Amino acid sequence: MITIYTDGGCQGNPGPGGWGTIVLQDGERIEYSGREPRTTNNRMELQGAIEGLLRTPEGSEVTLSSDSQYLVYTMTRGWKRNKNLDLWEKLDSLTASRKVKWAWLQDFQHPEMERAHQLATGHGGNAPTLAGVQGTQPPAGGLGPALSKAEGVSPKMATDSPGSTSEQAPSLTHLDERGHARMVDVSPKAETSREAIARGRVLMKPETLRLLQEGKVEKGDALAVARLAGISAAKDTSRLIPLAHPLPLTQVAVHLALDEANSAVDIEARAKTVGRTGVEMEALVAVSMAALALYDMLKAADRAMHITDIRLVRKSGGKSGTFVAE
Repeated sequence: MITIYTDGGCQGNPGPGGWGTIVLQDGERIEYSGREPRTTNNRMELQGAIEGLLRTPEGSEVTLSSDSQYLVYTMTRGWKRNKNLDLWEKLDSLTASRKVKWAWLQDFQHPEMERAHQLATGHGGNAPTLAGVQGTQPPAGGLGPALSKAEGVSPKMATDSPGSTSEQAPSLTHLDERGHARMVDVSPKAETSREAIARGRVLMKPETLRLLQEGKVEKGDALAVARLAGISAAKDTSRLIPLAHPLPLTQVAVHLALDEANSAVDIEARAKTVGRTGVEMEALVAVSMAALALYDMLKAADRAMHITDIRLVRKSGGKSGTFVAE
């Protein structure tokens, strides 16, 4: 089994960049690194993986670790490939002739991952491009020549700037190209009127529903408490959801309706704002907290209540327009 740790990055994105790769095989540990005067984070992440695999024989079993979630998940989960198709083609060719197991490691989760990062960013000390602990030549069967180490580069940027040439998974806006969580920059967006509606329900025993109908809940007006809890929670969404933006809500309305036929309480929340991002999370949080508050009010009588079907049913406003689920 051959183990590879690889990393890549650049300054400016695009800008000067580099890659670093560590190959461990048969008790030998060899470091490789290279530089490019103008490149992107993703090209260097890909190049690092390519250079590592080039140093392994065809047919070998390889575990390749990278801190680029996009690289790993593109190879294992079929994430989109919109750019750098030349490098993806090389990587596909190399993996087709090897048994590669991909592993995603966050920054500095492993000493070798940290070292690969140092090599990629030019902060790896005075080690030459080939710095073998037990030798300075590529493993037997290696295919690629060692690249010379040129000027160092600054540590790679975790997030691309808008309009950069790096490759991303566009459907996951809260992840940067390396899979790291980020708060989306909404400053370029226009302020528009936005609205979202979410729904959910709480299933309960018929006798519990009757307590609500007859106003006999020991703690008081359970429906009023749940409604206020939902409204309050919507206003605290940015505190409860780490990457949500604080929004100036213009309205939050929470409605609860008794469904005797299904022994349930149906909850609907409507949130509105005028801003640069949507209020879907505010509506969903309102429904969720209203359901939890209702559970709290009724749990002494029915601990088997079931909170279910929380979902977004409609949103409007913004560049993406109107979405209707039901």
